[in-house]
Parts: sequence; C-alpha cells; structure tokens
Amino acid sequence: MESTKERIASAVPGGVTSPRGYRASGVSVGIKANQGLDLALLVSDVPARAAAVFTTNLAIAAPVIVSREHLARSGGVARAVIVNSGCANACTGDEGLQVAREMAAETAALVGCPADQVLVASTGVIGVALPIEKIRCGLPLAFRALGADQGPHAARAIMTTDPFPKESAARVSVGGRWVGIGGMAKGSGMIEPMMATMLGFVTTDAAVPPPLLDRALREAVNDTFNAITVDGECSTNDCVMLLANGASGVDVSETTYREFVAGLTDVCRELALGIVRGGEGATKLVTVIVTGGATSADARKAAKAIANSPLVKTAIHGGDPNWGRLIAVAGRAGVAFDLSRAAVTIGSIVLFRDGRPYDEMAPQAAEYLKGTDLTVSVDLGAGRASSTVWTCDLSAEYVRINADYRT
Repeated sequence: MESTKERIASAVPGGVTSPRGYRASGVSVGIKANQGLDLALLVSDVPARAAAVFTTNLAIAAPVIVSREHLARSGGVARAVIVNSGCANACTGDEGLQVAREMAAETAALVGCPADQVLVASTGVIGVALPIEKIRCGLPLAFRALGADQGPHAARAIMTTDPFPKESAARVSVGGRWVGIGGMAKGSGMIEPMMATMLGFVTTDAAVPPPLLDRALREAVNDTFNAITVDGECSTNDCVMLLANGASGVDVSETTYREFVAGLTDVCRELALGIVRGGEGATKLVTVIVTGGATSADARKAAKAIANSPLVKTAIHGGDPNWGRLIAVAGRAGVAFDLSRAAVTIGSIVLFRDGRPYDEMAPQAAEYLKGTDLTVSVDLGAGRASSTVWTCDLSAEYVRINADYRT
C-alpha cells in the first residue's frame, strides 16, 4: 500500500517543462567566452499566474528591478521568462535597466504577449555590460528551439560555475487529482539565499489563486532555498519564480492548499540540495540540525551560524570531529544557550552532552566524517524549537575558483 506521502507527492523524471503547457529552450548566443549555452527561455502556452521572491541585497540587479515592475503591472501574470548566464547585469546603471527591459520586449514580441508578462533574470559577473545585440540576435533561435523536451537545455543554459544542472519534478495529488510541479535552478557560490546568487524557476499546471500562490512559494522557499548556504554570501540577482498555468484543470483552494505546498516544497528542496551538493569546491553535503532552541528563530539563527562558520566547514572537510568549534559557534550565535544542557552529535555519535566531553568517541566520529552525506547536530539546551539547514564543506578549491573568477 502507498504511504500518505507517496499518495500526495511522488518524484518523477524531468524538470521545469514536466507540468503540462510549458516549453523551454537553451542556446548559445556568445555571452560566455567558452561559447557554452547561455540563454534560456521558458514559455507557458497560456497566461500563467506568477509569484516570485527576490534578493534582500540592497545592491539590486537590473533584472530584479524589471521583474518586480512587471509583476506589479501585470497583476501577477506571466507568459515567459528569459534568463541569461555569463553576465549578471548588476551595478550597470540606467543602461543595464534598458537592456533588461529590451530583453523583455524582444521576448514579448516573439511570444505574442505584453512586455509586462515577461520576467527577466541574469547571472554571472557583476559590473559588466550585458551585450544586448547578442541576445537580440540569439532570441529567435531560442524561440524556434522551444519544446516540452528541452528543459534540460534550459537548465544547462542558466549555469555559471555550477558543476552540474539542477532539475526536479513531481506529481502531486490535489483533491484526489494529479497535478505536475517542476523546476530548474542554478547556484554554486555566493549562496545564502535571502536569496543568494541563485536562480530558481518552478512551474505547475495547477490553477492557484494569487494569494495562495504567493503564500505557497514563500512557505516552500523558507524551508528549502532559504535553508541552504555555501558561503554565507547574498548576491544581487537572486530570485525564485513560480508560474501556475492551470493546464491540468485542477484548482488549488484553501482546502487542498496543504497538499499542493507539500509537493512544491519537495521540488524546491531537491533543487536547493542540488545547489549545495554543487557548491563551489564542495566535497560533502552537510545537514545541520539545531534543537533545543528557545524559539524557532533562535534555532534557525544558530543553525545558519554553524553552517556558515569557516572553522566548522574546514574541520568537516578535513574529517576533524572538533566538537568545540560547534559549541563555540552556538554560544556566540546571539541566541539563548545553556552550556550545561547543550549537546553536540556528529552522525549518531555524541561528543559533548550536559557539560561533559566524550572525546573517546572521536575516532568513530572521524571515520563517519569520511563520508559525503553528513549530519551534525547541536542542542542549545534552551527550549524545544528546532531548525534544519544544509551546507557544504569549505575546501581549497573554493578559494581557487573565487580567486580566479574574473580572470
């Protein structure tokens, strides 16, 4: 017999074009020096309800500004998303804004919709002018290449330093009827979504009223994209966009909202974990679990502090079960903390509890840290709240990648 989770949501092959009524493409227009895929197009066959969350960085990139404007003007309706990689179009002044608007206008002309129904995203180097002529010349190629089977090309076209593309899809039971949810994402460095230098594009063929769509996206993002970190850096271009075109004929209501958001969260979590696995220089995926928080906010704050600590991340990379680093971060995280009740566990191995170290367990913990999927847990000893955050180790390769990024 199927479990409740299996009846509500089950993973399926594919990505952003898995739901009905979406086509995508990925082409090379010469933005990247290596001539790799660098322009992606995502189109809904009919106008879709759209919701988005954007970077909290005050150095806002032109595509973020334009996409926010378009969502406001269209009343949250979108037909297409155009994305380029290789250039962030950030800190590029009025010229950058004009380029982002031209990207939307050129796309709208091909799709046959108002420019306000086109969302724009860019990723790459900050402070470099985006060559609009290359996009203008390449867009017709991207439009002709659109297909329901071209999602993998789009997922590759949005990559920068990513070692692999990130795609995820699921079928979700909503009121006893199946709907599709799919997505693609990019991100490898400058990752602590609030958002990060991370782009996420999610589609569904369910019909979702605007208030529920916005609420569902924010709820899913909070426990997925906003619960990951590679290096604690928040970028200028980050966004996650969600389109719902209703092609399945299934309506999401308050009654079925929980079923829909569970499936949406599953898809977003898979994409978010892919970003961490593909973090710049990463060799290990690390799940950080904080329990014993006085509040949920305290638990999340402590978990992020631990996940972002260079000392913790380098110790994990080196296979050193240095529980003192975990305790030290928890104690300076600025949250309620009781050392006499605190605990540190690596995997299932307790290394510190109730004020007492268990250093005799260090060899077992060191052996566990040789793995690639790891869990470290800290109990703050101050309450019952908990939070889970995902991060990766910090290696010399991360330094090399970022030291050479522009050169």
